[in-house]
Amino acid sequence: MTATVESQFVRSQGTKLRGRVAFVTGGARGIGAAISKSLASQGATVAAGYGRNTEQAQKFLAELSAASDGAEVSVHQGDVGSAGDCQRTIREVINLHGRVDILINNAGVTIDKTVAKMTEDEWNKVIGVNLSGAFFLAQAALAHMLGRGSGRIVMVSSVIGETGAIGQTNYAASNAGLFGLTKTLAREACFQMGRAGKLTEDGIGVTVKTVTPGYVSTEMVETIPEEVLDRIKGSIPHGPAGQAVGGRTSGALPGRGRLGVHRGTGLGSQRWRGHVISCGSAPPSIRSSQNLIGKGERQCTSLK
Repeated sequence: MTATVESQFVRSQGTKLRGRVAFVTGGARGIGAAISKSLASQGATVAAGYGRNTEQAQKFLAELSAASDGAEVSVHQGDVGSAGDCQRTIREVINLHGRVDILINNAGVTIDKTVAKMTEDEWNKVIGVNLSGAFFLAQAALAHMLGRGSGRIVMVSSVIGETGAIGQTNYAASNAGLFGLTKTLAREACFQMGRAGKLTEDGIGVTVKTVTPGYVSTEMVETIPEEVLDRIKGSIPHGPAGQAVGGRTSGALPGRGRLGVHRGTGLGSQRWRGHVISCGSAPPSIRSSQNLIGKGERQCTSLK
């Protein structure tokens, strides 16, 4: 299902992303909704993915329209755990909006159990959405971006992918897997761009990046038992978990334009850790970094 509406209200933060089309998976609630609103407020055409709640998605569509700067916005239903749905939604966005410039792989699920109690289905469900879904979405989007010679893919991982957590083997493994996925996709993108002669000095190229946020007050975090949350909060250096705030940013994600909206702090709030390999210049440039934002913007912590 696809729904679309033209913006009626403007809360503009600028037009740096005007003419760009962004697809945000899990983009109709929580942090994904905040990302969608921020992108729309900067002039981007935004397509937000959602799973089952059509009524809530339609309500969000009206909110997203109000946050956009005259750009068309839409919502797209699909199961990120299905390769077919991943490929279909990418095609839908391209058919509706003409292109995809930015893919934010934000959708994710948790099914928390200790290793001893976790079932095969519980393991496969989380891996299927968080890791396999990210692959199939990126695979479809990357083919389009390479053909056009430009694009941005951002994987939203989690600090749990770096630290691990008791009772979250499936979640930790899926998010850690995004690091290797990101680096390999970026290297292949660089190789394909170079082979096609599209790595030029004046081109913006194709980049694939991962961010590893800490804890943010969303529906996912609200399912954590109170006593566990108290221990988590006690481990955060600067206080409570971060808050997703639509339409405003306290810092910038890597790349051109601010893609996330954040306030407050989270685990690992001293820095925004992640992995990035970028290509887009001639000669081909491949770089890896653990700090994806500039000095003075380190208070931003969370996307998921």
